[in-house]
Amino acid sequence: MCDSFYYIVDVQIFFRLVGLAFSCAIGITFLILGCALPHFNNWWPMFVLIFYFLSPIPTVVSRRISSSFDSASSACLELSIFLTTGIVVSAIGLPIILAHVSVIQWGACGLVLAGNVVVFLTIMGYFIVFGNEDVDYSMW
Repeated sequence: MCDSFYYIVDVQIFFRLVGLAFSCAIGITFLILGCALPHFNNWWPMFVLIFYFLSPIPTVVSRRISSSFDSASSACLELSIFLTTGIVVSAIGLPIILAHVSVIQWGACGLVLAGNVVVFLTIMGYFIVFGNEDVDYSMW
């Protein structure tokens, strides 16, 4: 009885992880389409990848420093939310500015923004799904 319960929990965690990986792959596909389609053929929007890698860092650091992420508001928590918001807004603003100054086309900007929404929702989903300390995947 007990072994089958852990097996079911492990399968649920596996499917959640696969779902998050699939949605991240869809977001990266939008980004690559915004760069590689022959009509656009401009690779400047790939700099958004830097923001994808930077966005979870403040939250991971604040979770390691603070003892509980669900407790009352703390300065560390507020700073991590502020920094993450700044990174996300910068990732959304970069393709809009590039399209405004005619470095990329507006169609490419739309595809990059669609990729941004999907990838940042995936990152948020990761912290929601694997945010508790019970799951082995959150021990990175």
